[in-house]
Amino acid sequence: MKVFVVNAGSSTLKYQVLEMDDESVICKGICERIAAKDGSLGTITHKLPDGRKVYRETAMPNHSVAFAEVIKELTEGELKVMDSFDEIGAIGHRIVQGGSIFKDSCIVTKKVRDDIAELGELAPLHNPAHVLAIDACTEIVGDKIPQVVVFDTSFHQTLEPKAYMYALPYEYYEKYKVRKYGAHGTSHKYVSDRLCEITGRKKEDMKIITCHLGSGCSISAIKDGK
Repeated sequence: MKVFVVNAGSSTLKYQVLEMDDESVICKGICERIAAKDGSLGTITHKLPDGRKVYRETAMPNHSVAFAEVIKELTEGELKVMDSFDEIGAIGHRIVQGGSIFKDSCIVTKKVRDDIAELGELAPLHNPAHVLAIDACTEIVGDKIPQVVVFDTSFHQTLEPKAYMYALPYEYYEKYKVRKYGAHGTSHKYVSDRLCEITGRKKEDMKIITCHLGSGCSISAIKDGK
């Protein structure tokens, strides 16, 4: 089964196609300068594991057009990796902010899509772009291919109130949702689970500090897998 994974920004669309039988990367790429305010062309870079790649400029007025350009790279030309996008079994979206609503990954429905949009005030640079990506995928594939959303905040939903509340007036939490939500949860969960796998120890017996170091950085203290 092939899975198409999407990570959207306000002007970018990163993607990978994975073969789930062995979890190998079939291809990956990025669309940039989507809906550029200066009217300039967008770009798409499409790469294969053997190092071959395509780079080209094309008009990308919105995420739907960018997604269509990605499908073109996947299914046409010398570096195509499939004959039809119908070979994709599922689409996965990485979502930054799930608030206190989403404690687990879930299938995209209209309500899920609308809740992600409403949480945009907590991640204004990310969630609106994620919604654009969901809409773009839905516009092209409809309900033929299931879409799944995975939230960076889900892992941190195991925090207790004494850990996620700030020493601020409680009305800030009630009115403005001010609390700790956590960041990069998918990364922290994977790294801590992988450590337990490598060392042969149960996560219920572990105390771990994980560091996610990139353009955005976060550190998590994990006890008993939480």
